[in-house]
Amino acid sequence: MSPGSGWYDGPVVDAHHHFWEPSLGHQPWLRPEVLIPFRYGDYTAIKKDYLPADLRRDAAAAGIDLVGSVTMETEWTDTDEVGEVVYTEAFAASTGLPTAIVAHATLDRPDVADTLAELSAHDLVRAVRDKPGQSIDPTEPAVTRLSDPAWRAGFVQLASHGLDFELQTAWWQFEEAFSLLAASPDVGVTINHAGLPSDRSPGALDAWTHALGLLAELDHVRIKISGIGVPGTRWTADLQRPVVEACVEAFGVERTMFASNFPVDSLTATYPEVWDGFRQLTAAWSRSEQQSVFAGTAVQTYRLPAGLLTTA
Repeated sequence: MSPGSGWYDGPVVDAHHHFWEPSLGHQPWLRPEVLIPFRYGDYTAIKKDYLPADLRRDAAAAGIDLVGSVTMETEWTDTDEVGEVVYTEAFAASTGLPTAIVAHATLDRPDVADTLAELSAHDLVRAVRDKPGQSIDPTEPAVTRLSDPAWRAGFVQLASHGLDFELQTAWWQFEEAFSLLAASPDVGVTINHAGLPSDRSPGALDAWTHALGLLAELDHVRIKISGIGVPGTRWTADLQRPVVEACVEAFGVERTMFASNFPVDSLTATYPEVWDGFRQLTAAWSRSEQQSVFAGTAVQTYRLPAGLLTTA
C-alpha cells in the first residue's frame, strides 16, 4: 500500500443492504411465526422495518458521507420477482436511496428470459442474485445449482440483458463456480459477503484464502466485504483484519468494495462499528486506495454517476 492518508472521510457507497417492511408479508422468512436456519442464529431482532430514513440515521451515527447505496433482493415472494423492484424504486424516487438495485430472478425457470427482460427495463436494476446453495460441510462441497444445466442456461442469458450476477455461496463452492464463471466472461460477477469466511481458525482461513485466489484469477469477478460478522464474537477491526487483507491481496482495491449488509448484520455489530472498523483497517492506505473500497469500486460496478465521488 502507498503512504497512509489516515481516517477516511470521503464519499461512501454502501454497496449491499436491504430495505423491507416485514408487516407487509412479502418476505416469507421474516413473517412473525417463521424462523429458518440462519448463519447468525435467531434473527427475530431484524423482523422490523428498515427503510431509507433508517439507513440515513445509521450513516449519520457512523459519521460517514453516504452518497449512494445498493439494495439487495430480500427473498421476496418468488411469484412476484419484479414486484420488489417496483417497491424499491418508489423509495429511490422519494428519498434518493437506493442508487442501484440488485433484483432476484430464478434462473432455472423456463420463462426466465421474460423476467430478465422485464427487470432490465427498470433503470436502477444492475444485477441479479439467485442463491445456488452450498453444502453444510466445507470438507465435502456439494454439487449445487451452479452445475445444473437449466440454471446455467439462465445464467448465460444475463449478458444479453445487460445484467451482472451477485454470487452468494460459501467459499468451498468456488471451485464449482469457477468453470461457469470462466466460461462466461461477459457476465460481471460480484462475490457477496467475502465468500462467508465464518470459521476464523488458521486452517479454515488458509482454505478460504486459496478459494479467493481461484476466483480472483478471473478479471470480471469482484468482491464485497460485507456480512462478515461471527456469531457470538464482537465485531472488531482486529477480528476482520485477516478477511480485509486477504480480499485486497487477492482482488486489489480496484475490485474490492465495502458494505454493511444492514439490517442483517445489526445482529453482530452496530453500523458505526462496521464502518469504524473499515476506516481503522484502511487508515494506513493512500486516499485513492481508500476511495476505491469505500465508493469507487461500487460506482464502477453498479454504473453509478461518477459525480458521487466528488464531495462538496
